[in-house]
Amino acid sequence: MLTVDVLLNFPMLADYAVHADQSRGRRFPEPQHPYRNDFQRDRDRVIHSRAFRRLEAKTQVFTRRYSDHFRNRLTHTLEVAQISRTIAAQLGLTVDLVEALALVHDVGHPPFGHAGEKALDTIMRAHGFFFDHNLHALRIVEDFELRYAAFRGLNLTFEVREGIIKHSHDYSPDQFPELAEYLLDRRPPLEAQLIDLADEIAYSTADLDDGYEARLLTLETIRSGVPVFARFYADAERTYPDVMEKLKFNEAIKHMLDRWVGDLIRNTKDQIAKAGVHSLDDVRDFPRRLVALSPEVEEERRQAKAFLYSTLYYSPTLDPEKEDAAQIITQLFEFWMVKPDQLPASYRESADHTPLPRVICDYIAGMTDNYIYEQYEKYRQ
Repeated sequence: MLTVDVLLNFPMLADYAVHADQSRGRRFPEPQHPYRNDFQRDRDRVIHSRAFRRLEAKTQVFTRRYSDHFRNRLTHTLEVAQISRTIAAQLGLTVDLVEALALVHDVGHPPFGHAGEKALDTIMRAHGFFFDHNLHALRIVEDFELRYAAFRGLNLTFEVREGIIKHSHDYSPDQFPELAEYLLDRRPPLEAQLIDLADEIAYSTADLDDGYEARLLTLETIRSGVPVFARFYADAERTYPDVMEKLKFNEAIKHMLDRWVGDLIRNTKDQIAKAGVHSLDDVRDFPRRLVALSPEVEEERRQAKAFLYSTLYYSPTLDPEKEDAAQIITQLFEFWMVKPDQLPASYRESADHTPLPRVICDYIAGMTDNYIYEQYEKYRQ
């Protein structure tokens, strides 16, 4: 007879989950590990990768000029992984696959957060290319990571590689024929679908917290702009009238996060039942994604996101850092276009068979905030 502990630690997988023993496998076949399934191995390979370690020194929203306490790409990623695991377990999905996807979902981001991504994409388009962090993440795990003697990259399973590119975006088979192996005309598994919303939930609540701590957002501004937060803050005031403001704030954020995660679980279960989904093929062939918030809570999320864009992400206070990011990336890019001999040897070799703008983009995208500053001081005229 199964104990409660066993049931909690080893939940029954739904028929529509991705079962590890039914994986489509790796690009380079490997023998099974004696005590880890393939998705656990993928998770561990991501954790031990250089790209994952670099996330610790990449900006999420705030650089360390503000505080060491704010989220960076790594701590944000860990929060997404925690939320994703919770959701996956409640939906009967494969938690190991979900965790691997959550941990790898941001490894393709360049330094300086979204400002750095925008700057890199802008200059790449001037050279007839573009930058997409999901596609760059795939290049990292397929080629750039060098850990194993038998192959380049991390040799991740098909399901993790598919989830890297499809968790948040549907790529057209006509526009991206090089991605044809990833079933672009079919939906990703539910394990991949939930990553995007877990990401949205994680950063929408965390950025309110960091923005408040940075004193760029006031309590009254948040209460007036994010009604769901205001309701939970009022509850905290009634329940804990004598505690400090920040603790009431924390209570409101906690309940806001719990409300959204709980709604996502309940609504997705409802969508799965209504869709009559009973297998992974049913999920893949369904005309839309099934992981979703209810209309009411989706509107709350949209309100919070719109508030963050208008008051925090586009705050004039952050403009100098965005301008620095654009200047540093643009000037370094142009410098290496003129003097490719100043690139590291491995990148110079890559330029023999890859367009130089793409080589430079790959180099810059892999940098941490600290390292790109060092390079800028080294090479600026």
